[in-house]
Amino acid sequence: MIDVLIAGGGPAGLATALHCTRLGLETVVLEPRPGPLDKACGEGLTPAAAAALADLVGAENVGGVPLRGIRYLDVAPPGDRQRSVDARYAHGDGRGLRRTELHGALDRAVRAAGIRVEPSRVRAVEQAADRVTAAGLTARYLVAADGLHSPIRTALGLGRTAARQARYGLRRHFAVRPWTDLVEVHWSSRSEAYVTPVGADQVGVAVLTSQRQSFEAHLRDFSQLADRLPAQASTQVRGAGPLRQRAVTPRAGRVLLVGDAAGYVDALTGEGIAVSLACAASLARCLAMDQPEAYERAWRRESRRYRLITQALLWAGRRPAVRRSIVPAAQRLPGVFTAAVNQLAGSGAPR
Repeated sequence: MIDVLIAGGGPAGLATALHCTRLGLETVVLEPRPGPLDKACGEGLTPAAAAALADLVGAENVGGVPLRGIRYLDVAPPGDRQRSVDARYAHGDGRGLRRTELHGALDRAVRAAGIRVEPSRVRAVEQAADRVTAAGLTARYLVAADGLHSPIRTALGLGRTAARQARYGLRRHFAVRPWTDLVEVHWSSRSEAYVTPVGADQVGVAVLTSQRQSFEAHLRDFSQLADRLPAQASTQVRGAGPLRQRAVTPRAGRVLLVGDAAGYVDALTGEGIAVSLACAASLARCLAMDQPEAYERAWRRESRRYRLITQALLWAGRRPAVRRSIVPAAQRLPGVFTAAVNQLAGSGAPR
C-alpha cells in the first residue's frame, strides 16, 4: 500500500512529497495541471524560506536575486518626499524569484527523487480505520495540498467562513532594473503594494486590498511607485482571493491539510511559503512516526508567529488613524520594526 497520497502539486504539496520520501515513505503526488504552475503572489522568500527551499532542491538550483530586508513607505502628496523605514535581515538573505521558478525547482527535485506524479484530480475521499482512498488509489494517509480554496477541506466540512471583509491580491511584472535589494511595502489609505525584485531586469508588483477594481486603478493610489515603472507591464494580471480562509483543524482522521489548504490569514507579511515549507517538514515527521494526531500541534507551532503578526497588522490596517501611523511609528521605533521583521524572517527556520 502507498504510504502517502498528496493531492496538489504546488510548493506545499511538492515539499511534503520530498520530505516524506526522505523519511522512507512511498509517496504519490496527484496534480492534473502541467507545470510550472503560476499564482498571484508576492514572490519574495524570507531567509527561512530561502534556506528551506535550498535544503530541498540544492542551493545551486534556487534562482532569482537576493533580498536583504523590508522597506515600508507611505503615500505622500505629489511633490513631497515619501517617509520610509528599512529593516535588514539579520541572519542571511531572502530570495526574490518568479513563482514559476520556485515551482519548477521543486518539480525537478521531485522527479529527480523518483517520486510518482499522477495527472489526477481528487473528487471524493473515502476513509477507513487504516487507509484513505482517493482518485482510485489507496494509501495510509492523504495530504490535502489543494490550495486556498481547497475542495478537500470543503468536502470534509473543515472550512469556516471568514467574518472580516474579504481581501484580494493582484500581481503583475514590469521590465525594469530593481532600484533596491529590499522588498518595498507601500501603504496607501486602502491598500498595500508590494514591490519585489525577481530578476536582474524585472520586478513584481502585488496589490493587496478589499476594494474590487482593476490593477491599474489601484496603482494610481501609489503615484511615486507608478513613476518608477514602465507604462506597460510585462505580464498579465493574476488575481487571488478572498485571501482569508479558515479551517477548524488541519486534520480529519487520516487526511491532513498543508499549505493554504490548512488555513490562511493574509499575504500582508509575505510568509505563506515559509510557513508552508515548515509545516510540510513537520507533517512528514508526524507521518513517519505514524502519529498524525501530533500534526495539529506542530501546525499551530509553525504558523503561530505568522498568524499573530499578520492578524495584528490587519487589525491596524482596518483603522484609518492607526493605519496612517504605521510607517511613522516604524520610523520612530526602528529597533522594534527590525525585530518584528526578523521574527517573521525566522518563521519556519529549521528546528
